[in-house]
Amino acid sequence: MSAGRRPSALFRSLGPETFRFAFRSIRSQKLRSFLTLLGILAGVATVIAMVSFVAGFNEAITGAFASSGVGLVQFQKFEPRFGGPPELIPDEQKHRRNLTLEDAAALKRLATLAAAVSPERDLLSVSTAVPVKNRQGAEANGPAILGVTPDYSRANNRSLDDGRFFTPSDLSFETRTCIIGADLVKSLFPSRDPVGREVLIQGVAFRVIGVLEKRGSQFGGSADSLLLIPLTVFDTLFPQVKDGNGDTLHIATVPRDPRRVQELIDQEVAVLRQRRGLKAHQDNDFAIFTSEESLQTFRQITASIAAAMIFIAAIALLVGGVGIMNIMLVNVTERTREIGVRKALGATRKDIAAQFLVEAVALTALGGTLGIACGLGVAMAVRLVFDFPAAAPLWSIALGFGISTAIGLGFGLWPAVKAARQDPIEALRYE
Repeated sequence: MSAGRRPSALFRSLGPETFRFAFRSIRSQKLRSFLTLLGILAGVATVIAMVSFVAGFNEAITGAFASSGVGLVQFQKFEPRFGGPPELIPDEQKHRRNLTLEDAAALKRLATLAAAVSPERDLLSVSTAVPVKNRQGAEANGPAILGVTPDYSRANNRSLDDGRFFTPSDLSFETRTCIIGADLVKSLFPSRDPVGREVLIQGVAFRVIGVLEKRGSQFGGSADSLLLIPLTVFDTLFPQVKDGNGDTLHIATVPRDPRRVQELIDQEVAVLRQRRGLKAHQDNDFAIFTSEESLQTFRQITASIAAAMIFIAAIALLVGGVGIMNIMLVNVTERTREIGVRKALGATRKDIAAQFLVEAVALTALGGTLGIACGLGVAMAVRLVFDFPAAAPLWSIALGFGISTAIGLGFGLWPAVKAARQDPIEALRYE
């Protein structure tokens, strides 16, 4: 008999009347209810926004590395680093010998697993502002100028929208030709076909022979603000780069088979060590940059940032939960006489407990819903204003709502139990 009554009693406790009492109580104290759910709102909004930013950042970084070439292996003088002044580079790295064109030639000749070997120089190692203009005087906004070889296209996964790429003859005859990115087309040749026209680099005329495909922003900068010239011409025009002590030459390589990246690295490291006369006990005097390792580094950084922000959000949610418990205990005290009347009219302990528990869950669920809306709003604003692919996965929305509901259940349980244990006689006498 008792087993048959239990489901009906439980069903009755969570019936429409219980929800009606709970929501009526919330509406009667709008300001108090709103202030109570602010902690839940802030915590859930932070979780949703952070998940959106991390997901968007990971998507952008993954796309950037994928577009730069599958299995990219780059040799350089300094170890990969993200930001910071040159003064922070360890002295051991500054004293390394520069990589040379002969090193690149040896890799091209002996590294049989490499599909392309691309030696490259740029102006990043010297603080030199180089003006790039068209014949009419319009100037490009600080493009990156690189000296490259015909292998650059394949090693860096860059194709052309128009024109042609460099040939060995461009390097051997030091032709003053160049290939420009979409940003330079927009600033120097907005209404004309740039191929065949001239740009002035530091006052020296170069003929445009190609236009790179548009790629968009990468790592906080534009991948289309780029100007390529033959490496031999670059060395003639900017001898301070070749003869400097910075990271003067990068050698980008890609494997014939993307599954054999590690084998390619081992083969190329052996070639460079032999060329540079390193003994078995000596460390490499060059650095290795791989797209996969860098991608993992970026993901670890974003995961650490996300963990820190979620910890802060957890504190906000904890504060919100304590606020829920506090306000519900105040409600129990203020409505002691109401509890006594309801019990006198036949309400059971389950009815009273369910009423206050539903009220607590409703408050936190409402805070969670508003927090989800705020978090999504922030993510959408960032996406529109900064063209950043911030987007909250569905699981994060479900998680935010689930956490807020769980907080209502957890922190509302003790006030609900306290209300249910009120003695009806004492409750009716309460003033």
